[in-house]
Amino acid sequence: MRLLLVRHGQTPSNVAGLLDTALPGPGLTALGARQAAAIPDALADRVVEGVAVSTLVRTHLTAAPLAERHGYDPLELDGFREVDAGDLEMSAEHDDHMTYLETVFAWGRGEPGRRMPGGPDGAEFLARYDDAVASVVRTGWRTAVVVSHGAAIRAWACARVAGVDLDLLARTPLANTGLVEVEGDPTSGWRLVGLSDGPLGGAALDDLVAEDPTGESVAEEERRAAADD
Repeated sequence: MRLLLVRHGQTPSNVAGLLDTALPGPGLTALGARQAAAIPDALADRVVEGVAVSTLVRTHLTAAPLAERHGYDPLELDGFREVDAGDLEMSAEHDDHMTYLETVFAWGRGEPGRRMPGGPDGAEFLARYDDAVASVVRTGWRTAVVVSHGAAIRAWACARVAGVDLDLLARTPLANTGLVEVEGDPTSGWRLVGLSDGPLGGAALDDLVAEDPTGESVAEEERRAAADD
């Protein structure tokens, strides 16, 4: 099976640099809506057989243009929601962003017992994301678009997908409507097909100014923390 893991479009919390992970979450900015509208044309050469979303509002809004193009009802799965920020929820502090990202990427480096402050550990997160992926596989779709979240996509890919360079993925921003493409199945495993270097609709839809903690590069957070010292 081929999974196209697409991050949702830009939200006001992405612009404000807030760790906003709770239900139901914000909607999209005007740019986020344009990013979502560009997805159908960006994937026009793909035979997409189904669309899945998380329980957060922003994934539904992002998937809507693609689902409408194909006449699909998106499959909602709670397991695809963002990594819970726990005690760091709604923080705009760079130190908290660093803690969040370091925890997420520690899970992919073989430390699933490490816990988000006041939140889940890696084993809990991976179990629910794995369950959601398995539900998509059981549909029988050969290619599916899964609209999920920046930290969640990268955490799962680091932990479960062969061919992922963990350091590279941690230090490469995942833009709103950026893509991580994998193939395989839960039994034989998942292999990396490719990564997008920006929004699916092209670089003109990227926002290089907004502080965006869940999709940001760890290296960028490190640079900002050093500048604050």
